[in-house]
This record gives sequence, structure tokens and C-alpha cells, in this order.
Amino acid sequence: MTTVAEVAPTTTTTTLPGLQGLAYERVVDGLEFPIMLTSPPGDDRLFVALKDGRIVIVAGGEVVVPPLLDIRDLVRDDDEQGLLGLAFAPDFGASGRFFVHYSAINGDTTVSEFVAEPGSETADPDRERVVLSLDQPARNHNGGMIQFGPDGFLYVGLGDGGGADDQFGDGQRPDTLLGTILRIDVDGDVDAGEDGRGFTVPPDNPFVEGGGDPAVWAYGLRNPWRFWIDEVDGSMYIGDVGQDGFEEIDVVSLDPVGYNFGWPITEGLHCFLPRSGCDVEGLTLPLVEEPLGVAGACAITGGVTYRGGAIPELVGHYFYSDFCAGYLKSFRAVDGEATEQTDWTDQVGEQRLVASFGVDADGEVYVISANGAIFQIVPVR
Repeated sequence: MTTVAEVAPTTTTTTLPGLQGLAYERVVDGLEFPIMLTSPPGDDRLFVALKDGRIVIVAGGEVVVPPLLDIRDLVRDDDEQGLLGLAFAPDFGASGRFFVHYSAINGDTTVSEFVAEPGSETADPDRERVVLSLDQPARNHNGGMIQFGPDGFLYVGLGDGGGADDQFGDGQRPDTLLGTILRIDVDGDVDAGEDGRGFTVPPDNPFVEGGGDPAVWAYGLRNPWRFWIDEVDGSMYIGDVGQDGFEEIDVVSLDPVGYNFGWPITEGLHCFLPRSGCDVEGLTLPLVEEPLGVAGACAITGGVTYRGGAIPELVGHYFYSDFCAGYLKSFRAVDGEATEQTDWTDQVGEQRLVASFGVDADGEVYVISANGAIFQIVPVR
């Protein structure tokens, strides 16, 4: 594992003092299970999704009242269920459109559009356009991440249906939406009908011509918590939670080729079903794996790629953590290799219950703890 002093600088020109390490700077505290943080382009405020169904605005370290959205009446907040994802439309500044990924009262996965009215800080919870409604057979493995790609389409992460051992048989089925990442077009006024689909499908999706569901972009995932699209290098980073022995981070280009990430044939770089001698031909294996149980690791928390200006030495580093172990690690993906792998935990300290990472409009990175605190990753010079 690389030490701080060995982290190579990028080609970014800077007159800053040398980087000695990283630290956590507390931004806000006292939130009720924050689960997601993001900001629209050009907006210096932080928008934080709370698991109970609210989206609050943080400005100057204070929570703004009222919240952007309050859909607690629609959300089932239980175990791994709740409000799980938030994404602002690329035209949010003009349209006010944003999207949420939540567990409905009956447990179904729901992705919906809401609109922040011009001149208003709030969105009407009664003006919901359901984009996706999907039955969930269990309470866990909901995925939850949503993010717009540089192509303008919405990517949606979904787990394998829950339980254990891929008990519902969805992992290796690209013809089902469970255990996948979807790529969908949410522009227009398509309302979800009986099929639960209020979207159209990009014509170049990998299974449009058959062999799988046209909405599926990739499959073979157990519980992708979370993925991140890096628009600069055109890559997606996926933190997929393991079951028995190994977590994984997959790094792939955004090409619509129908990636198969292997679950439940593989867990990390290892055979799972069967336990040995599995056939990995055609599978996309992870770039990084983390063993479960080491230092209490229980569930990987996929992170984000750093593209801010405060730490130019780390531009391109992907940061991630674990919900129980609370470490902070990073690497840079170069030519299919994980380079400059660095463990920053000794500098920042363990922060357990890391539920998510976030990025503000300037590309600076935040760590979200389920205990109610949000920290910014800042340089020590």
C-alpha cells in the first residue's frame, strides 16, 4: 500500500505547499441518517438526501428550512430501504428537474422525477412523475445509486433482489432488471404504466436487439452500493457489496457493451458458485477487491473520483470506504491497473458508518456518515 509521501503528483501546475496528508473537516452534524450528497453545477450549496425521505439543503454549515423535498409519506424507511439516491437533471438550472431513488411503502423500488419550481427552494411532493416502479422480493440489496452520464441518460443501480446466495436467481439474467445497472432516457413526459416504466430506452443499449432487457446496461451485480461516473475519463466505478469473503470495485468504460460482472459465479476475484473451477470466460472481473472481516469490514461503500482544485496531487484518485471498518482508501485507475493505492486512515482517522460519498459543484469530496455527520476531505500541507 502506498504511503502519503509516495503519492505521485499529477501534471497539474500548482504553487501550493507539498501535500503532507489528508484530514476530515466537519461540515455539518446532527442529520438523521444522511445517505447521499450532491450539488447542481454552479450551486455552492450541498443537497443531502436523508434516508427517511427528505432532501435538505446545507449552506454555510447550516441546514436550510424548509427541505427541498419531503416525501416521508411515500418512503418505507426500514433496514436497507429508504430514500437512497438523488440526481439533478443536466438542465436543472432551467427546468428544476431532479430524480430520486426510493423504497415505496410496499417495498417496491421507485425512481421518480420532481420539479423545484422557478424562484422556489422547494418541490411539490404531490407532483411526482414515476419513472420506474419495480417489485422487490426482499428488504435488502436495493442498490440505490442514480447518476446522469455525459450522454444525458440516467444510470440506475439495482441489487439482485436480496436474501443470500442470489436466491432469486437474478444475478446472471440480463432479461431481468434486478442485479443490474440500467441506462434509460428520462426526458419527455412518459408516465409509468402497468409495466412500471416511465422512460424510453437509448437505441444503442447493449440488449436492444435481444438477449436481455433493453433497459439493462450491465448485469451480474449483487448490490452496487455505490457507482460513480467520472465524466473526465469516461469511466464508471462500481462498489459491489460481497457476501462471504470479498468486496469488489469494478472499473469500466461507459461503452454500452453489456458487461457481466460475474455474481454469483464470482465474488471479487474468487469463485462463489461453484466454489472452485468456475468459468470466468466473458466476465468482467474487478480491478480491486477487499476482504470481508479484516478490521471489521462488512460492506464496501463505493465512492467518487476526485476532480477538485484543493488537492491537485490527487486528481483522478477514486476514494472509497467500508460501512463498518471506516477506512479511507484511494487509487488511480490507469490502463486497467489500480495504481497509487493509498490508505489514508491513519491521517483522517476511522469514521465508521460511512454510508456514501458526495461531490460538490467544485469537485471537492465529502464523506457521509450514517451517524449524522458530513465531512469534507481536505489537504494537510
